[in-house]
Amino acid sequence: MNHIQTVILDRDGVINFDSPDYILSPEQWQAIPGSLEAIARLKQAGKQVTVCSNQSALGRGMINQSMFDAIQAKMIAETEQAGGSFDYIAVCPHGPDDGCACRKPLPGMLLDTFKALDIQDKRSVVMIGDSYRDVQAAHAAGIAAVLVSSGYGDADTIFEKSKALMPNLQVFDNLAEAVVMILDE
Repeated sequence: MNHIQTVILDRDGVINFDSPDYILSPEQWQAIPGSLEAIARLKQAGKQVTVCSNQSALGRGMINQSMFDAIQAKMIAETEQAGGSFDYIAVCPHGPDDGCACRKPLPGMLLDTFKALDIQDKRSVVMIGDSYRDVQAAHAAGIAAVLVSSGYGDADTIFEKSKALMPNLQVFDNLAEAVVMILDE
């Protein structure tokens, strides 16, 4: 997959540990071991790295914008400390019933990313997620997807369901392993 030029990451369950109770404070945001270094390796290889993340805790009123911004600032600072960075970050603050076009499994955030980074060749883009809705969004946007099993859902069930949508889908334990494959290391 060395032809990949842009890597779109889900946040919770891919970059940081996820929780069924949401990530509601900077203290709760904890990077998955190896994920920040994997982002740094992508950047060192000249790849664009972006984040597209559903964050319905905002729309549900479970967290305010300033606390969310503090969580994002922690993610950015720790990523930069590890030698990485993000070229673009897209967030859907809406709940599942809000009727927006950006919430995954819809492709809105991914399409916004293409526009923001002037991506013309979708074959050069991969989405790395930990859920079926990440795969659905990638499929709807016309790009490849990779699953990681570092989220809190049932990884085997997610993979089987996703494989029906994208038969060539690959699954890795975590982002670090996926990046080894992308960079053909």
